[in-house]
Amino acid sequence: MPGTTFYKILAIAWLSLSWSVAATDFSYSGKVGTEQRYFVDEGQSSHQLGNSQLSFFINPEFHWQWNDGDDSVIFQPFYRYDKNDDERSHLDIRELSYLHVGGDWELKLGIRKEYWGVTEFQHLVDVLNQTDGVDSFDGEQKLGQQMINLSLVKDWGIVDLYVLPGFRERTFAGETGRLRGPLVVDKSHVSYESSAKKEHIDVAARWSHSIGDFDLGAYWFHGTNRDPELIATQVGDKSILRQYYSQMEQVGLDIQATKGDFLWKFESIFRSTNKQDFWATQAGFEYTHVGLFDSAADLGLLMEHSWDSRGEGDENSAGATMQNDLFLGSRLSLNDVQSTEVLLGVGADLEHSATMLMIEASRRLGESFKANLDVRIFHSSDMRAPSYYLRNDDYLGLTIEWYF
Repeated sequence: MPGTTFYKILAIAWLSLSWSVAATDFSYSGKVGTEQRYFVDEGQSSHQLGNSQLSFFINPEFHWQWNDGDDSVIFQPFYRYDKNDDERSHLDIRELSYLHVGGDWELKLGIRKEYWGVTEFQHLVDVLNQTDGVDSFDGEQKLGQQMINLSLVKDWGIVDLYVLPGFRERTFAGETGRLRGPLVVDKSHVSYESSAKKEHIDVAARWSHSIGDFDLGAYWFHGTNRDPELIATQVGDKSILRQYYSQMEQVGLDIQATKGDFLWKFESIFRSTNKQDFWATQAGFEYTHVGLFDSAADLGLLMEHSWDSRGEGDENSAGATMQNDLFLGSRLSLNDVQSTEVLLGVGADLEHSATMLMIEASRRLGESFKANLDVRIFHSSDMRAPSYYLRNDDYLGLTIEWYF
Protein backbone atom coordinates (compact mmCIF):
# COMPACT_ATOMS: atom_id res chain seq x y z
CA MET A 1 0.00 0.00 0.00
CA PRO A 2 1.47 3.40 -1.00
CA GLY A 3 2.27 5.83 1.77
CA THR A 4 1.95 3.27 4.60
CA THR A 5 3.50 5.61 7.17
CA PHE A 6 1.15 8.36 6.08
CA TYR A 7 -1.88 6.08 6.57
CA LYS A 8 -0.70 5.24 10.09
CA ILE A 9 -0.41 8.93 10.94
CA LEU A 10 -3.86 9.52 9.45
CA ALA A 11 -5.36 6.69 11.51
CA ILE A 12 -3.88 8.11 14.72
CA ALA A 13 -5.21 11.56 13.85
CA TRP A 14 -8.63 10.04 13.15
CA LEU A 15 -8.75 8.30 16.56
CA SER A 16 -7.63 11.49 18.28
CA LEU A 17 -10.33 13.49 16.56
CA SER A 18 -13.01 10.98 17.49
CA TRP A 19 -12.69 12.00 21.15
CA SER A 20 -13.50 15.62 20.36
CA VAL A 21 -16.33 15.28 17.84
CA ALA A 22 -19.03 13.73 19.99
CA ALA A 23 -21.32 16.69 19.37
CA THR A 24 -20.95 17.00 15.61
CA ASP A 25 -23.19 17.62 12.66
CA PHE A 26 -23.22 14.48 10.53
CA SER A 27 -24.56 14.08 7.00
CA TYR A 28 -24.14 11.62 4.20
CA SER A 29 -24.90 11.41 0.49
CA GLY A 30 -23.59 9.57 -2.52
CA LYS A 31 -24.56 7.46 -5.48
CA VAL A 32 -24.88 3.85 -6.59
CA GLY A 33 -24.92 2.96 -10.25
CA THR A 34 -24.52 0.49 -13.06
CA GLU A 35 -22.73 1.00 -16.36
CA GLN A 36 -23.28 -0.97 -19.54
CA ARG A 37 -20.83 -0.57 -22.42
CA TYR A 38 -21.48 -1.93 -25.90
CA PHE A 39 -18.52 -2.25 -28.27
CA VAL A 40 -19.28 -2.20 -31.99
CA ASP A 41 -16.40 -4.52 -32.95
CA GLU A 42 -14.63 -7.45 -31.39
CA GLY A 43 -11.35 -6.66 -29.63
CA GLN A 44 -7.98 -6.84 -31.37
CA SER A 45 -6.94 -9.71 -29.10
CA SER A 46 -8.80 -12.98 -28.58
CA HIS A 47 -8.25 -12.51 -24.82
CA GLN A 48 -10.28 -9.31 -24.72
CA LEU A 49 -13.93 -9.20 -23.70
CA GLY A 50 -16.56 -9.28 -26.44
CA ASN A 51 -19.12 -6.63 -27.28
CA SER A 52 -20.64 -6.20 -23.82
CA GLN A 53 -19.09 -4.91 -20.59
CA LEU A 54 -21.14 -4.55 -17.40
CA SER A 55 -20.03 -2.97 -14.14
CA PHE A 56 -21.49 -1.69 -10.86
CA PHE A 57 -20.18 1.03 -8.56
CA ILE A 58 -20.87 2.75 -5.26
CA ASN A 59 -19.53 6.16 -4.22
CA PRO A 60 -20.84 7.34 -0.82
CA GLU A 61 -19.72 10.47 1.03
CA PHE A 62 -19.79 11.00 4.80
CA HIS A 63 -19.35 14.44 6.31
CA TRP A 64 -18.77 15.50 9.92
CA GLN A 65 -18.34 19.09 11.09
CA TRP A 66 -18.00 20.84 14.46
CA ASN A 67 -16.80 24.14 15.96
CA ASP A 68 -19.40 26.03 13.88
CA GLY A 69 -18.03 24.47 10.73
CA ASP A 70 -14.40 25.46 11.33
CA ASP A 71 -13.45 21.79 11.62
CA SER A 72 -14.71 19.00 9.38
CA VAL A 73 -13.93 15.50 8.12
CA ILE A 74 -14.95 14.06 4.75
CA PHE A 75 -14.80 10.36 3.87
CA GLN A 76 -15.52 9.33 0.27
CA PRO A 77 -14.72 5.74 -0.72
CA PHE A 78 -15.28 4.41 -4.25
CA TYR A 79 -15.71 0.82 -5.40
CA ARG A 80 -16.33 -0.54 -8.88
CA TYR A 81 -16.98 -4.17 -9.75
CA ASP A 82 -16.49 -5.06 -13.41
CA LYS A 83 -17.90 -8.37 -14.58
CA ASN A 84 -15.37 -8.77 -17.41
CA ASP A 85 -12.11 -7.03 -16.45
CA ASP A 86 -10.53 -7.83 -13.07
CA GLU A 87 -8.24 -4.79 -13.33
CA ARG A 88 -11.28 -2.50 -13.60
CA SER A 89 -12.70 -3.91 -10.36
CA HIS A 90 -11.04 -1.76 -7.74
CA LEU A 91 -11.49 0.02 -4.42
CA ASP A 92 -10.15 3.53 -3.88
CA ILE A 93 -10.40 6.16 -1.17
CA ARG A 94 -11.21 9.26 -3.18
CA GLU A 95 -11.15 11.37 -0.02
CA LEU A 96 -10.50 10.93 3.69
CA SER A 97 -9.48 14.35 4.94
CA TYR A 98 -9.60 16.73 7.87
CA LEU A 99 -10.13 20.47 7.28
CA HIS A 100 -9.56 23.31 9.73
CA VAL A 101 -10.46 26.87 8.77
CA GLY A 102 -8.55 29.70 10.43
CA GLY A 103 -8.94 33.44 10.00
CA ASP A 104 -6.98 33.78 6.76
CA TRP A 105 -5.69 30.23 6.36
CA GLU A 106 -6.88 26.64 5.95
CA LEU A 107 -5.21 23.33 6.77
CA LYS A 108 -6.23 20.16 4.91
CA LEU A 109 -4.76 16.81 5.92
CA GLY A 110 -5.48 13.41 4.43
CA ILE A 111 -6.37 11.79 1.14
CA ARG A 112 -7.88 14.27 -1.30
CA LYS A 113 -8.56 15.17 -4.90
CA GLU A 114 -7.35 18.58 -6.04
CA TYR A 115 -8.28 19.80 -9.53
CA TRP A 116 -6.42 22.52 -11.43
CA GLY A 117 -7.20 23.81 -14.90
CA VAL A 118 -9.71 25.57 -17.14
CA THR A 119 -9.75 23.80 -20.52
CA GLU A 120 -12.27 21.20 -21.68
CA PHE A 121 -10.53 18.56 -23.79
CA GLN A 122 -7.13 18.20 -22.09
CA HIS A 123 -6.05 19.14 -18.55
CA LEU A 124 -2.37 19.91 -18.85
CA VAL A 125 -1.88 21.65 -15.52
CA ASP A 126 -3.80 19.13 -13.41
CA VAL A 127 -0.79 17.36 -11.90
CA LEU A 128 -1.37 16.36 -8.25
CA ASN A 129 -3.70 13.36 -8.54
CA GLN A 130 -3.01 10.21 -10.52
CA THR A 131 -5.39 9.30 -13.35
CA ASP A 132 -7.78 6.42 -12.74
CA GLY A 133 -7.28 4.90 -16.17
CA VAL A 134 -9.83 2.10 -15.79
CA ASP A 135 -12.73 4.10 -14.40
CA SER A 136 -13.08 6.36 -17.43
CA PHE A 137 -11.36 6.80 -20.78
CA ASP A 138 -11.08 10.60 -20.83
CA GLY A 139 -8.86 10.95 -17.77
CA GLU A 140 -11.49 12.88 -15.81
CA GLN A 141 -11.51 10.42 -12.91
CA LYS A 142 -8.61 10.60 -10.47
CA LEU A 143 -7.28 8.47 -7.63
CA GLY A 144 -7.14 9.90 -4.12
CA GLN A 145 -3.76 11.41 -3.21
CA GLN A 146 -2.19 11.62 0.24
CA MET A 147 -1.42 15.27 0.94
CA ILE A 148 -0.89 18.00 3.50
CA ASN A 149 -2.17 21.33 2.17
CA LEU A 150 -1.80 24.74 3.79
CA SER A 151 -3.79 27.55 2.13
CA LEU A 152 -2.92 31.17 2.86
CA VAL A 153 -5.56 33.72 1.86
CA LYS A 154 -4.08 37.13 0.98
CA ASP A 155 -5.37 40.25 -0.74
CA TRP A 156 -3.04 39.49 -3.65
CA GLY A 157 -4.20 35.89 -4.05
CA ILE A 158 -4.34 32.46 -2.48
CA VAL A 159 -1.11 30.56 -1.90
CA ASP A 160 -1.37 26.78 -1.56
CA LEU A 161 1.57 24.77 -0.23
CA TYR A 162 1.53 20.97 -0.64
CA VAL A 163 3.47 18.05 0.77
CA LEU A 164 2.56 14.78 -0.96
CA PRO A 165 3.85 11.75 0.99
CA GLY A 166 3.34 8.74 -1.24
CA PHE A 167 2.61 7.99 -4.87
CA ARG A 168 -0.20 6.22 -6.75
CA GLU A 169 0.53 4.17 -9.86
CA ARG A 170 -1.83 4.64 -12.78
CA THR A 171 -4.49 1.98 -13.37
CA PHE A 172 -4.76 0.28 -16.76
CA ALA A 173 -7.13 -2.18 -18.41
CA GLY A 174 -6.21 -5.82 -17.92
CA GLU A 175 -5.69 -8.57 -20.47
CA THR A 176 -9.45 -9.04 -20.93
CA GLY A 177 -10.18 -5.30 -20.83
CA ARG A 178 -11.04 -2.94 -23.66
CA LEU A 179 -9.72 0.46 -24.68
CA ARG A 180 -6.10 -0.64 -24.72
CA GLY A 181 -3.35 -1.34 -27.21
CA PRO A 182 -2.08 -4.75 -28.34
CA LEU A 183 0.24 -5.09 -25.32
CA VAL A 184 -1.00 -5.28 -21.73
CA VAL A 185 0.40 -2.89 -19.13
CA ASP A 186 1.61 -5.30 -16.45
CA LYS A 187 1.18 -3.78 -12.97
CA SER A 188 3.69 -6.23 -11.47
CA HIS A 189 6.55 -4.78 -13.56
CA VAL A 190 7.01 -1.18 -12.37
CA SER A 191 10.25 0.74 -11.86
CA TYR A 192 11.13 4.22 -10.59
CA GLU A 193 13.93 6.70 -11.04
CA SER A 194 13.80 7.52 -7.33
CA SER A 195 15.22 4.94 -4.92
CA ALA A 196 12.31 5.82 -2.59
CA LYS A 197 9.89 4.49 -5.24
CA LYS A 198 6.28 4.93 -4.01
CA GLU A 199 7.45 6.56 -0.80
CA HIS A 200 9.01 9.59 -2.50
CA ILE A 201 7.79 12.85 -0.95
CA ASP A 202 6.61 15.31 -3.61
CA VAL A 203 6.12 19.03 -3.04
CA ALA A 204 4.16 21.73 -4.84
CA ALA A 205 3.18 25.38 -4.50
CA ARG A 206 0.39 27.20 -6.31
CA TRP A 207 -0.80 30.82 -6.52
CA SER A 208 -4.31 31.69 -7.73
CA HIS A 209 -6.13 35.00 -7.98
CA SER A 210 -8.99 36.76 -9.74
CA ILE A 211 -8.33 40.18 -11.28
CA GLY A 212 -11.32 41.72 -13.02
CA ASP A 213 -12.39 39.38 -15.82
CA PHE A 214 -9.34 37.14 -15.38
CA ASP A 215 -8.89 34.03 -13.23
CA LEU A 216 -5.19 33.26 -12.92
CA GLY A 217 -3.19 30.33 -11.59
CA ALA A 218 0.50 29.43 -11.54
CA TYR A 219 2.35 26.59 -9.83
CA TRP A 220 5.59 24.69 -9.31
CA PHE A 221 5.75 20.92 -8.77
CA HIS A 222 8.69 18.66 -7.90
CA GLY A 223 8.24 14.93 -7.62
CA THR A 224 7.26 11.71 -9.36
CA ASN A 225 5.92 12.04 -12.88
CA ARG A 226 2.24 11.03 -12.99
CA ASP A 227 2.61 10.00 -16.65
CA PRO A 228 4.45 6.67 -16.82
CA GLU A 229 6.78 5.78 -19.64
CA LEU A 230 5.51 2.51 -21.09
CA ILE A 231 8.37 0.26 -22.17
CA ALA A 232 7.90 -2.91 -24.21
CA THR A 233 9.49 -5.81 -22.33
CA GLN A 234 9.78 -9.55 -22.97
CA VAL A 235 8.85 -11.68 -19.96
CA GLY A 236 9.34 -15.34 -20.83
CA ASP A 237 7.46 -15.89 -24.08
CA LYS A 238 5.14 -12.94 -23.45
CA SER A 239 5.48 -9.29 -24.53
CA ILE A 240 4.18 -6.73 -22.04
CA LEU A 241 4.45 -3.04 -21.24
CA ARG A 242 6.14 -2.12 -17.99
CA GLN A 243 5.74 1.24 -16.29
CA TYR A 244 8.66 3.54 -15.54
CA TYR A 245 8.12 6.65 -13.39
CA SER A 246 10.75 9.36 -13.65
CA GLN A 247 11.30 12.37 -11.43
CA MET A 248 10.20 15.69 -12.86
CA GLU A 249 10.18 19.41 -12.27
CA GLN A 250 7.13 21.18 -13.71
CA VAL A 251 5.80 24.73 -13.79
CA GLY A 252 2.33 25.53 -15.06
CA LEU A 253 0.07 28.46 -15.88
CA ASP A 254 -3.70 28.60 -16.39
CA ILE A 255 -5.74 31.64 -17.40
CA GLN A 256 -9.46 32.08 -17.98
CA ALA A 257 -10.93 35.37 -19.16
CA THR A 258 -14.69 36.08 -19.13
CA LYS A 259 -15.52 38.55 -21.87
CA GLY A 260 -19.27 38.85 -22.45
CA ASP A 261 -20.52 35.54 -23.83
CA PHE A 262 -16.97 34.27 -24.37
CA LEU A 263 -14.74 32.25 -22.05
CA TRP A 264 -11.13 32.41 -23.25
CA LYS A 265 -9.02 29.56 -21.87
CA PHE A 266 -5.29 28.88 -21.77
CA GLU A 267 -3.08 26.28 -20.07
CA SER A 268 0.65 25.81 -20.44
CA ILE A 269 3.34 23.68 -18.79
CA PHE A 270 7.10 23.30 -18.92
CA ARG A 271 8.35 19.90 -17.75
CA SER A 272 11.94 18.89 -17.12
CA THR A 273 13.15 15.31 -16.61
CA ASN A 274 16.51 13.58 -16.96
CA LYS A 275 15.54 12.47 -20.47
CA GLN A 276 13.95 15.60 -21.93
CA ASP A 277 12.52 19.07 -21.45
CA PHE A 278 9.40 20.21 -23.25
CA TRP A 279 6.64 22.80 -23.46
CA ALA A 280 2.95 22.11 -24.05
CA THR A 281 -0.12 24.32 -24.37
CA GLN A 282 -3.88 23.96 -24.58
CA ALA A 283 -5.77 27.08 -25.67
CA GLY A 284 -9.20 28.00 -26.97
CA PHE A 285 -12.57 29.48 -26.17
CA GLU A 286 -16.17 28.69 -25.34
CA TYR A 287 -18.93 30.95 -26.67
CA THR A 288 -22.37 30.59 -25.07
CA HIS A 289 -25.53 31.70 -26.85
CA VAL A 290 -27.96 32.33 -23.99
CA GLY A 291 -31.66 31.75 -24.62
CA LEU A 292 -31.49 29.69 -27.81
CA PHE A 293 -34.51 30.54 -30.02
CA ASP A 294 -35.97 32.56 -27.14
CA SER A 295 -36.08 29.45 -24.96
CA ALA A 296 -34.48 28.62 -21.61
CA ALA A 297 -31.79 26.59 -23.40
CA ASP A 298 -28.17 27.70 -23.82
CA LEU A 299 -25.89 26.61 -26.66
CA GLY A 300 -22.13 26.66 -26.21
CA LEU A 301 -19.57 26.44 -29.03
CA LEU A 302 -16.08 25.27 -28.13
CA MET A 303 -12.73 25.25 -29.88
CA GLU A 304 -9.34 24.29 -28.45
CA HIS A 305 -5.90 23.55 -29.88
CA SER A 306 -3.21 21.35 -28.33
CA TRP A 307 0.47 21.86 -29.00
CA ASP A 308 3.47 19.92 -27.68
CA SER A 309 7.11 20.73 -28.44
CA ARG A 310 7.83 16.98 -28.71
CA GLY A 311 6.78 17.03 -32.33
CA GLU A 312 7.24 14.82 -35.33
CA GLY A 313 10.80 13.52 -35.57
CA ASP A 314 11.62 14.00 -31.88
CA GLU A 315 13.18 10.77 -30.59
CA ASN A 316 11.31 11.32 -27.31
CA SER A 317 7.95 12.15 -28.89
CA ALA A 318 6.32 8.85 -27.83
CA GLY A 319 4.94 10.41 -24.65
CA ALA A 320 3.22 13.22 -26.54
CA THR A 321 -0.33 12.15 -27.38
CA MET A 322 -1.48 15.62 -28.47
CA GLN A 323 1.32 17.28 -30.44
CA ASN A 324 -0.86 19.27 -32.84
CA ASP A 325 -4.56 18.56 -32.33
CA LEU A 326 -7.72 20.58 -32.93
CA PHE A 327 -10.92 20.09 -30.92
CA LEU A 328 -14.36 21.40 -31.87
CA GLY A 329 -17.43 20.96 -29.72
CA SER A 330 -20.93 22.07 -28.89
CA ARG A 331 -22.64 21.98 -25.50
CA LEU A 332 -26.43 22.18 -25.22
CA SER A 333 -27.95 22.89 -21.79
CA LEU A 334 -31.74 22.83 -21.75
CA ASN A 335 -31.88 24.34 -18.24
CA ASP A 336 -34.98 22.26 -17.57
CA VAL A 337 -36.12 20.55 -14.37
CA GLN A 338 -34.28 17.38 -15.46
CA SER A 339 -30.96 19.28 -15.96
CA THR A 340 -30.56 17.88 -19.49
CA GLU A 341 -27.13 18.46 -21.06
CA VAL A 342 -25.45 17.21 -24.24
CA LEU A 343 -21.80 17.69 -25.24
CA LEU A 344 -20.73 16.82 -28.79
CA GLY A 345 -17.05 17.00 -29.64
CA VAL A 346 -14.61 15.94 -32.33
CA GLY A 347 -10.83 15.88 -32.07
CA ALA A 348 -8.53 15.80 -35.09
CA ASP A 349 -4.82 14.97 -35.05
CA LEU A 350 -3.39 17.46 -37.56
CA GLU A 351 -0.10 15.54 -37.83
CA HIS A 352 -1.65 12.15 -38.60
CA SER A 353 -4.83 10.82 -40.15
CA ALA A 354 -6.79 10.37 -36.92
CA THR A 355 -10.07 11.63 -35.46
CA MET A 356 -12.18 10.93 -32.40
CA LEU A 357 -15.88 11.65 -31.99
CA MET A 358 -17.38 11.94 -28.52
CA ILE A 359 -20.90 12.41 -27.20
CA GLU A 360 -21.63 12.95 -23.52
CA ALA A 361 -25.23 13.43 -22.39
CA SER A 362 -26.96 13.42 -19.01
CA ARG A 363 -30.52 13.80 -17.71
CA ARG A 364 -32.15 13.44 -14.32
CA LEU A 365 -34.89 10.83 -14.00
CA GLY A 366 -37.28 11.85 -11.25
CA GLU A 367 -35.88 13.03 -7.92
CA SER A 368 -33.11 10.50 -7.31
CA PHE A 369 -31.98 8.97 -10.60
CA LYS A 370 -29.74 10.17 -13.41
CA ALA A 371 -28.89 8.70 -16.82
CA ASN A 372 -25.55 9.32 -18.55
CA LEU A 373 -24.73 8.48 -22.17
CA ASP A 374 -21.12 8.20 -23.34
CA VAL A 375 -20.16 7.51 -26.99
CA ARG A 376 -16.61 7.27 -28.40
CA ILE A 377 -15.73 6.61 -32.03
CA PHE A 378 -12.10 6.34 -33.15
CA HIS A 379 -10.74 6.53 -36.68
CA SER A 380 -7.12 6.31 -37.77
CA SER A 381 -5.13 4.83 -40.64
CA ASP A 382 -1.75 5.99 -39.32
CA MET A 383 0.11 3.67 -36.92
CA ARG A 384 1.89 6.70 -35.40
CA ALA A 385 -1.39 8.05 -34.04
CA PRO A 386 -2.30 6.91 -30.48
CA SER A 387 -5.90 6.30 -31.51
CA TYR A 388 -4.79 3.78 -34.15
CA TYR A 389 -4.60 1.10 -31.47
CA LEU A 390 -8.15 1.90 -30.33
CA ARG A 391 -9.73 1.58 -33.78
CA ASN A 392 -11.67 -1.54 -32.70
CA ASP A 393 -12.89 0.04 -29.46
CA ASP A 394 -15.76 2.26 -30.63
CA TYR A 395 -18.38 2.01 -27.92
CA LEU A 396 -21.64 3.28 -26.49
CA GLY A 397 -21.97 3.43 -22.72
CA LEU A 398 -25.10 3.94 -20.62
CA THR A 399 -24.89 4.63 -16.89
CA ILE A 400 -27.83 4.76 -14.49
CA GLU A 401 -27.12 6.37 -11.11
CA TRP A 402 -29.20 6.52 -7.95
CA TYR A 403 -28.42 9.43 -5.63
CA PHE A 404 -29.11 9.27 -1.91
